[in-house]
Amino acid sequence: MSPYFTKAFWTLALCFVSLSGWTQGTPDSLREPTQKYGLRAGIELSKLLRTSLDDDYTGLELVGDYRLSEKLFLAAELGSENKTTFERIVDLPLYRYNSSGAYLKAGVDINNYKNWFGEQNLIFFGLRYALSTFKMEVYERYLYDSYRYYEPDSFVLFSEDKIEYNSLSASWIEIVSGFKAEVLPNIYMGMSARIHFLLSYNQPDNFDSLWIPGFNKKTDNSRFGLGYNYSISYFLPLYKKPKKNLEEQTSF
Repeated sequence: MSPYFTKAFWTLALCFVSLSGWTQGTPDSLREPTQKYGLRAGIELSKLLRTSLDDDYTGLELVGDYRLSEKLFLAAELGSENKTTFERIVDLPLYRYNSSGAYLKAGVDINNYKNWFGEQNLIFFGLRYALSTFKMEVYERYLYDSYRYYEPDSFVLFSEDKIEYNSLSASWIEIVSGFKAEVLPNIYMGMSARIHFLLSYNQPDNFDSLWIPGFNKKTDNSRFGLGYNYSISYFLPLYKKPKKNLEEQTSF
């Protein structure tokens, strides 16, 4: 074969390979960067663990978020809790009660983490408005006696008659900070810390709303509380949108 035909053969072969590669798809380096949008839903883990270890507690919480923009997410938690408490003063029983009910928290999360191409991780802060409906049952009540004249080792039992307080409610806001990281394709582990501020609650007659599902223990001296959240969730991609450049990421 003459050098002319040899050169022409390899030229045509290279052109064919290049054309074949182009028809198979655009290389990643030439593709427009995109971000996935969809629904992430899962379950809170610490309440499941506490339910299995603590005979006086039962709890379940479902978590979810939906992406609205590059950085903004709608977020919510829906759960129920049931807890029996033996309130004590200096290790002496004062009263025993049970609090049980359901709660809903809804708000937004703002992602502050700049993901690399293909990443969907979050380092976020957010805000929730929470509402809880619950009931309380008081089982045993003791008379507080600082001198313990009649019962040196305990307070005097006042009554064992059960008292029920139904249709109680409370509302509060939460400031949230946390992260969600993809550990397997579309599987996320998350953790968040929360500061609660109680807005309103029902005050039962001759008693108090001492433990509010979703809020935890309430004290007379403060409307603030603390909470945490550990979750595992699955991300369901629904569609994709072009990823904004660095200048555009400053807006929601």
